[in-house]
Amino acid sequence: MIRTELAIVGAGPAGVCAALEAASYGVKVTLLDREQWIGGQLVKQTHKFFGWYEKSAGTRGVVIAKDLAVKVKANPDIRFMGSTEVLGYYQADGVLLLETPQGIQTLKPERLLVATGASEKMILFPGNDLPGVYGAGAVQTLMNVHGVRPGKSVLMIGSGNIGLIVSYQMAQAGVKVAAVVEALPHIGGYAVHASKIRRLGIPIYTRHTIKEAYGTDCVEGAVIWQLDDDWQGIPGTEKQLDVDVICLATGLTPLCEFLWQAGAEMTDIPELGGFVPLYDEHMETTAKGIYVAGDAAGIEEASTAMAEGRLAGLAIAYSLGKVPDHEFSRKRQDCLKELAELRAGPTSQAILKGLAAMREQMGKQARAQTRKKVRS
Repeated sequence: MIRTELAIVGAGPAGVCAALEAASYGVKVTLLDREQWIGGQLVKQTHKFFGWYEKSAGTRGVVIAKDLAVKVKANPDIRFMGSTEVLGYYQADGVLLLETPQGIQTLKPERLLVATGASEKMILFPGNDLPGVYGAGAVQTLMNVHGVRPGKSVLMIGSGNIGLIVSYQMAQAGVKVAAVVEALPHIGGYAVHASKIRRLGIPIYTRHTIKEAYGTDCVEGAVIWQLDDDWQGIPGTEKQLDVDVICLATGLTPLCEFLWQAGAEMTDIPELGGFVPLYDEHMETTAKGIYVAGDAAGIEEASTAMAEGRLAGLAIAYSLGKVPDHEFSRKRQDCLKELAELRAGPTSQAILKGLAAMREQMGKQARAQTRKKVRS
């Protein structure tokens, strides 16, 4: 059995930043990921980050991933186990079961950070099981990691930032984007991304969705139509598009299976993407010694995931007695200030509402535990 002070499941932006922060205080970290590379979704992101200069603004995600990978590999206190699938967590003895290139192994950490990210949401429509229907993340992997165009002509479903960015990247790669459709009455992503694809002549249809995909052995075309106020398709508004790819950018769901297995209390908060764990100001869940960061804590941007990772790594190092009180207090405030600034824009209002709902539930739980102790 492998033993470590901190195990981190997921080597994406949250997990890597947590590993670097914890290891800076001498915490022995085992960083796990099913991919062979470090960086998670960052390795697909060829667009430049927003924000401010000190936090990688103007830098492409793939460059940030390479920089983080260099730092991880240079740190003697971080052991990276790539191509390793974490199969499960055993709550009774706190052991992770791993499938590694060397076979099945077990890992027992003193602390566990779940930074597993998110999975793509799929939507139902006739023909959605035809080859040629992809999630936006799969399309990014094909193009930006493997250099493979997904097809010749694509219909993009969803106008959030991911849908807009991937549409632009496909156009850059020579793929015709026939249209972007959005069920909401307004574009979901930043105006700067929408403007870029509109300048390329790509139409964006709001209050529209896909009616069906058709084809014999793969996607050969799609039909879209307009939606009424009850979110139902309006007969007679159909448009037929000759496409061989349908790309779904319809949202993300936090990947929290290990937190369920660990016995962390979970709650459904739509503004955060679905079921997420309750966690405190140190990113610790209700399961003692188990922390969360990044999209597993609620769907946000990569910059926020990195800040949450640093906060979690700091808190874990502190819980292990490796950070002086005054330094922990100062650095914790810096992390919280950064998170507040990242969430200050108008597009973060739903996130703030979701976080407030989660904090309210945490407060209710704390009050219930206090009452229970008083009665006993």
